[in-house]
Amino acid sequence: MSIRKLVALAAFTFAAASLLGGSAIWFALGMRPSFEIHGRAPAKIPLPADLGQQWHAYGGDARGSRFSAATQITTKNVATLRKAWTFRSGVLRPHENNAEVLRRTAFEATPILVEDQLLLCTQFNQVIALDPESGRENWRFDPKVPTDIEPGNQYTCRGVSYWAGAEGRQPQPAKCASRVFLATNDAKLWALDPVSGEPCDEFGDDGHIVIEPSEQLNWPGEFSITSAPLVAGDLVVTGSAIADNVRTVAPLGTVHAFDVRSGRQRWKFNPVPRDPEDPARETWSGRSADEVGHANVWSTMSYDSERRLLFLPTSSPSPDYYGGNRAGRNDYANSVVALHAERGDVAWHFQTVHHDVWDYDVPGQPGLYDVVIDGASRAVVAFATKTGFVFVLDRETGAPIHPVVEKPVPQGGVSGEQLAKTQPFPAVTPSLIANTLDPSEAFGVTYWDRQLCAKKIKALHHEGLFTPPTEQGTLTYPFPGGGANWGGTAYDPSRNLMLVNMSNVASYVKLHKKVEDAPILENGPVEDGAEWAPMTGAPYSIERDPLLSPLGLPCSPPPWGILAAVNLETGKIVWRRTHGTTEDVAPGGLALRFGTPTLGGPMATAGGITFIGAAMDDYLRAYATESGEELWKGRLPAGGQATPMTYVYKGRQYVVIAAGGHGASGTKKGDYLVAFAL
Repeated sequence: MSIRKLVALAAFTFAAASLLGGSAIWFALGMRPSFEIHGRAPAKIPLPADLGQQWHAYGGDARGSRFSAATQITTKNVATLRKAWTFRSGVLRPHENNAEVLRRTAFEATPILVEDQLLLCTQFNQVIALDPESGRENWRFDPKVPTDIEPGNQYTCRGVSYWAGAEGRQPQPAKCASRVFLATNDAKLWALDPVSGEPCDEFGDDGHIVIEPSEQLNWPGEFSITSAPLVAGDLVVTGSAIADNVRTVAPLGTVHAFDVRSGRQRWKFNPVPRDPEDPARETWSGRSADEVGHANVWSTMSYDSERRLLFLPTSSPSPDYYGGNRAGRNDYANSVVALHAERGDVAWHFQTVHHDVWDYDVPGQPGLYDVVIDGASRAVVAFATKTGFVFVLDRETGAPIHPVVEKPVPQGGVSGEQLAKTQPFPAVTPSLIANTLDPSEAFGVTYWDRQLCAKKIKALHHEGLFTPPTEQGTLTYPFPGGGANWGGTAYDPSRNLMLVNMSNVASYVKLHKKVEDAPILENGPVEDGAEWAPMTGAPYSIERDPLLSPLGLPCSPPPWGILAAVNLETGKIVWRRTHGTTEDVAPGGLALRFGTPTLGGPMATAGGITFIGAAMDDYLRAYATESGEELWKGRLPAGGQATPMTYVYKGRQYVVIAAGGHGASGTKKGDYLVAFAL
């Protein structure tokens, strides 16, 4: 969902706020009590010797730890970080006069460090190799992705993946003895030589494979790949990103596994269980599993090499907001699914939302952490959801480490809908963000816009989390962008702390009953500027948008973005901080600490630092992992809607983040990769 309009009219609003001044602002805002929690961090634990040595995968490693054992940068010296170098890819220059293409770009990449090179991918899937010390370009590969495909999401690439070869890197390797894998916006999977950037000819068709969708596409960009493929032993595995709410008979969200050398397909897995023998099929009424699509893996997967298990974060089935054509729990959708890597069959699955009609996908990479619980190490899967929840599961069985309870949820959906009567709630860790909103809690800079927000909230159907979509219009809180999103989580194993950032914004969704034989309008019968989708094959179309005041700000109270730390041993929230300011959306750089919606994720280091960009002001920030205290921020030349990484090269620790903005948030566009060092 677009959040551009969260800042569309911010200039007028914040000018008014600055005139109010002092305590009068806070009286007018009607703000909730502070979200900030200050608990006690767990005692430090010795680090595993093999963890966080360098950054070889999108999430730091295939387990998605987003942790570095580097200790050169600490809480005591982080304030002296300065820019070491800046690289510009130049990929936006050919599109400077094409506003539509630029509007659809997002620079979300996290580089990796392999074979003494820093490798990243650009918005248009070019792969670039840089010298880690200077940022100088060594080589570039351009897959020539068309820029007229109109992607259902954005022109983006979150990262590339690396296979070290059968015996690891050799002193003088032959071409493609090791490989870099790239997945593209036009649904291709490429294998490249990391030394030269040339395609590996023996992989697929002259170095690439075309991932064919199961259905003919309505337009080329309906089906794409935006996240880094996963290297799992001698396999490379990829999911897909598919435009939401277009139709019920939609492309399947099939996960494909290929041989890293030849590109031969080894297996495929469909999260919508079409196999009659699959036990999950009984959770899909009648033949509905044969008649819907999606439940795709659009985000990043994880791999446990010891157990040979893959972990998939899955989405909702199609379409998001009506499930009358797929009655039942819809197992494998909205889940973490563990697959046996050799065969692609299910080891276990855990569903976070039953019969989803809210677009509450599992959005981020599942973190595979070794957590000390009651003095013993436990292998867990931990992840955050769009609903604001944190789940911690046993890695071998999928059983919850901390209790999860089924609670009754609101009913009364539209005609034809068959809602789940209960949903899973963590019993120990409360939601990291709010999920109920009363009209009396409406946000407003002035009494006038606060009252208009209260009126909007009162007009919508809302009984708390999991209130179903209605023709009246339903308040959805958190909005479909989260809570958590694709940035995922980080884990500091020496402190038993999981770090996660979340957005805290409300929206609304309204179902429009279709009239038989009536034409479907291009923009639907919706409020001016709202997002509309046809949901072809369903009896309704949808309208949805953030819930905004007449001044263009969220009707839900701040903070609109948070960063939090959760003790994975106890499940308790240790601290929670407002993340982001209004500096780059308010007139004159007025930096009010309201927090902002976030896109990107955190990264933790053994030096006791958590680094994160993600907010809608143009900064990379450093927080003390144990306390959440903000210790430093470095100015970026464009929006930092990406996840940072760090590495040590020739004795110096660097922290790197992509700065190029995001079309959905309206942050400043660019083509920068920025490195900081002491």
